[in-house]
Amino acid sequence: MSHPSIDLQRRLLLGGAVVGLAAAELGLMGVANAAPPALPPFGPLRQIRAGELDVGYVEMGPADGVPVLLMHGFPYDIHSYAEVAPLLAAQGCRVIVPHLRGHGSTRFLDGANPRSAQQAAVALDQIALLDALKIDRAVMVGYDWGARTACILAALWPERCLGLLSVNGYIMTNRPGNQLPLPAKAEHGWWYQYYFALERGRLGLEANRRDIARILWTTNSPKWAFDDATFARTAASFDNPDYVAIVIHNYRWRLGLADGFPAYEALEKKLAAFPTIGVPTLTMDGDSDGVVPATDGSAYAAKFTGPRTHRVVKAGHNVPQEAPQVFADAVMTLVRTRA
Repeated sequence: MSHPSIDLQRRLLLGGAVVGLAAAELGLMGVANAAPPALPPFGPLRQIRAGELDVGYVEMGPADGVPVLLMHGFPYDIHSYAEVAPLLAAQGCRVIVPHLRGHGSTRFLDGANPRSAQQAAVALDQIALLDALKIDRAVMVGYDWGARTACILAALWPERCLGLLSVNGYIMTNRPGNQLPLPAKAEHGWWYQYYFALERGRLGLEANRRDIARILWTTNSPKWAFDDATFARTAASFDNPDYVAIVIHNYRWRLGLADGFPAYEALEKKLAAFPTIGVPTLTMDGDSDGVVPATDGSAYAAKFTGPRTHRVVKAGHNVPQEAPQVFADAVMTLVRTRA
């Protein structure tokens, strides 16, 4: 039981807080109800059946141009490449920017299919997309989830890969390794992954997907001064009906808290051996990345057996959206030197 004087203090504090909140709401009502100004559309958005998905994607550039596949991360979407894609298309590339499973207009064709987001599943989606678009080989480009997927494509399907640009270098999920602690500062940055391990985290993502994403955008890229319209444009992609299931399975699977699916077991065994990558590669770090601190790239150099260049650029975690011209120039380096 609470002491009466403590209860009185709580009521007084609560009353003051309510008055203050009401005043703030009255003062900010116009701001809160005002929608952010619309940004130019990125598109048009197309749909194509590929594997087990109906994939939403943007395509730009000439049909006979060098194909470039641009893959986004979490919590982001295709708009990470809204400025990069036109730059590449203007230089003659055939640019493909898909919504990954669980994002935007990408949907499962069969409602009964498991909502897997283990790394092999996401990679196979891109192989199916290339097949559906009748693209034999492409330059694979990505950051975050997209970088992991690009690395997998380059390692397991080098015959489909003209070159690789991977932000944060060689990325493959190591489930046994994920059981080991990181330095405390790095663990702090992964708070959301441990949060998503809980039922409370799943419910939190369901209820607060935009707020969580905004916090991550800010901490992932502390120097990126994005505006409300930029965030709102991407946040609409989180309304996908499979978004929560895909995100939760991805992080729980990584931590060994959710099982993978038999259809991907053979590929996961290959990935567990950390295959090398032999295609022409450019690895990149953002100098203010709040998730993966920038390095000289030497720690994973042995995983690349072909020609590789490493660059550190002025950006945070979402490099293509924060430094689009620099990023596009890096992609063009691979396009021009393709095998």
